[in-house]
Amino acid sequence: MSPAEPVPAPQADGLRRRGTGLSLLRSEVIVLFGRVRTIALLGALALIPVLLAIAVRVTTDDASGGSSGGPAFLGDITRNGLFVSLTALTVAIPLFLPLTVGVVAGDTIAGEAGLGTLRYLLVSPVGRVRLLLVKFAGAALFCLAGTLVLVVFGAIAGAALFPVGPVTLLSGQTIGYGDYALRMLMMALYVTLSLLGLSAVGLFISTLTSVPVGAMAATIVLSTVAQIVDALPQLDFLDPWLFTHYWLGFADLLRDPVSWANFADNALLQGGYILVFGALAFGRFTTKDILS
Repeated sequence: MSPAEPVPAPQADGLRRRGTGLSLLRSEVIVLFGRVRTIALLGALALIPVLLAIAVRVTTDDASGGSSGGPAFLGDITRNGLFVSLTALTVAIPLFLPLTVGVVAGDTIAGEAGLGTLRYLLVSPVGRVRLLLVKFAGAALFCLAGTLVLVVFGAIAGAALFPVGPVTLLSGQTIGYGDYALRMLMMALYVTLSLLGLSAVGLFISTLTSVPVGAMAATIVLSTVAQIVDALPQLDFLDPWLFTHYWLGFADLLRDPVSWANFADNALLQGGYILVFGALAFGRFTTKDILS
């Protein structure tokens, strides 16, 4: 086909739609991470490892080299500052990460409806399905960004306040900085994967209302309820079905050889939640009258 010849209509329409999808995703990312609220949420996550490291530093008994009180694992930080990232992930995943993800996921559709901009986003050729996919992608990127913020600021705070050196794994072997950095990256990806099911739940709830605060609160409450149910021995039969069940399984990445069982089970579980609640969001959103 020569440059002078026109592009066939179906092909031109496909290129235009693909460009629109990429432009919509780029716009969503820019808007999401440009909001003061998102920056504040990421800033709050960054403070967790920093405050944790400072607290351990202040309460460290220099004579004994350990922390004066608190859980035993905090003593590992005083011997090697690289453990701050791991500890921050462990502390943040039950409450702080779900809270921030719940805010972002609950706001995906309801936030646009509350602002009165939702119907303007649905003009052709964007479409409702594409908008849902873009909104979920934005929430997933926030999950990754929040997790990486914890890891990176944990490493910086740990290196600034404590000695660093080779890391001893849970299985007893010692690894160097490069290997540990790679494992921390894998743990960040594991935690990101763990939060995708919650993001899908939040996306669905967000299609049910035009009040973003309600969608945020419902998503966060469901996360808390799932963790409570997971902790009750009487309801153990429900554990494999709870999206929170494998959230702390990233510790297996600190063994040699690495145990991938939790990773695979978690991926399967989160994928199921994405499919189920993605389908529910699709069914609700594609049949919903958009008045705002």
